[in-house]
Amino acid sequence: MPAASATSLLCPVCRNGLGFTGPAGRSLVCPAGHSFDAAKQGYFNFLVGKGTVFEADTADMVAARFDFLSAGHYRPLADAVADLAAAALAGAAGVRPGTVLDAGTGTGHYLRALLDRLAPEPTPIEAIGLDISKFALRRAARLNPEAMNVVSDVWQPLPVADDAVDVVTVVFAPRNAAEFARVLRPGGRLLVVTPRLGHLEEVAGPAGLLGIDPAKDERLAASLEGHFAALSAEQLDIPLSLTPDDVARLALMGPAGHHLDRQELASRTAVLTPLTAVSARFRISVFELSR
Repeated sequence: MPAASATSLLCPVCRNGLGFTGPAGRSLVCPAGHSFDAAKQGYFNFLVGKGTVFEADTADMVAARFDFLSAGHYRPLADAVADLAAAALAGAAGVRPGTVLDAGTGTGHYLRALLDRLAPEPTPIEAIGLDISKFALRRAARLNPEAMNVVSDVWQPLPVADDAVDVVTVVFAPRNAAEFARVLRPGGRLLVVTPRLGHLEEVAGPAGLLGIDPAKDERLAASLEGHFAALSAEQLDIPLSLTPDDVARLALMGPAGHHLDRQELASRTAVLTPLTAVSARFRISVFELSR
């Protein structure tokens, strides 16, 4: 188990620090005695207390995302996020291991790209992958065994210590500005990936994809106001050539997957050509603490 990363984690019950214990160090325990055992896949479930209002991704949605991302369709995006995160982590090099929190880590593909990007560095980073879906964390823990993979609700107090993180990455996931600001160290960076207008528009109809809000950038800025200031932003377009099965996975892996009828989706995507040219359009925004 990645013992170093546990130093940044807090008990979700009493907010004390956690440390490994038990055979092979597969349990986390706090001074108050609250204990959390690793699942067989290697992740920890920190969901406690009342249920969340946020709907976690299902096993089918996670499987669709894993297969789509494993095919490399969004690899240029993963590489771009990894490059920006690595640059932000460079400031910690030589002083202490840098720490990254991948909030809404999903299947862990974007965090994997960062870990691979930094693999040659002499000082390894500490990595925390957080998601509310246990189905996603099963995949992420297998993909990123060197990270601490934690099931947790981003809208609740994060199980991470104050000023413990150098970089927070958020790729198509909810943003809790106050909590991100709390866990980031002075000089830390928040990286947010959002879709731009025209994203996947060529297959939006057949796939039943949700539309892109024209005011998405304004809403992002408003959601972070008082905690973060914009530092930079870059656009990334990825030309894709997708089969009908790829398009179906695209539909199932996103928010639309919660309500799509699988049989209807299969019928709609079956009429597509063997390969459809599709444009994926992203914005990668970097923010700094404004406190």
